[in-house]
Amino acid sequence: MANTLNVYALPTLVAPEDLIEGVVVVIDVLRASTTIIHALQAGANEVIPCLEIDDAWAVAEQYPRDEVVLGGERNGLPIERFDLGNSPIDYTPFRVGGKTVVFTTTNGTRAIQRAHLAERVLIGAFANASAIVRELLEQTNVHLLCAGTDGQMSDDDILMAGMLVERITRQSGLLYELNVQALTAKETWLHRFALPRALGAEPLEPELLAKELRKSAGGKNLVAIGLDGDIFTAAQIDQFDCVPELDPEKTRIRLV
Repeated sequence: MANTLNVYALPTLVAPEDLIEGVVVVIDVLRASTTIIHALQAGANEVIPCLEIDDAWAVAEQYPRDEVVLGGERNGLPIERFDLGNSPIDYTPFRVGGKTVVFTTTNGTRAIQRAHLAERVLIGAFANASAIVRELLEQTNVHLLCAGTDGQMSDDDILMAGMLVERITRQSGLLYELNVQALTAKETWLHRFALPRALGAEPLEPELLAKELRKSAGGKNLVAIGLDGDIFTAAQIDQFDCVPELDPEKTRIRLV
């Protein structure tokens, strides 16, 4: 059987049943994936993704109030009476260390739910790109699932997926069959930056990447509501060396 490496630019472009075999990486650069990575690196015990606000409240009520943090957004903005929004830098050791984060967002947590039947579900962003690549190099069936923005394809996720496709196909000793969206994502990544930077031979400065992320559907939304700083945070490649993974039975995300 051939090795496969697929990109899906939106969760709706793939059926959950088609993700059963293999490893899924959920990508929501702006901002759920980035925020989940920051939360776990800051010492959160786990992140529990929820589809709806009411679901999040119901889960949070199962914990003592001082052991849980409610986080997330709707339309980019913090949810009323939640502790935190979806800005990665707000998830500090002081706010989330040693606690459970119950988390719901407009796009990212829905993408995670889409992948719940997969053998493994990882959370990827530029913040942990190299760690994700290392985790995938020996995998024979990989799906990169982009969250998008309000049902639209968004280049923040496409660029991240393209970076992963380029690195995996170049660094792995395996040959992969790429779907059309994987080929497109790879070409998108390679055409946005000078080759030394696109190939990782030279550092890609956060401001250069942030400039491209601002052009995406998700980036435009954040600029419009005054959260441009989150874009710069999300553009810091390999800020962390970690791989968050979803436990599908318990619906909890922890570090591998």
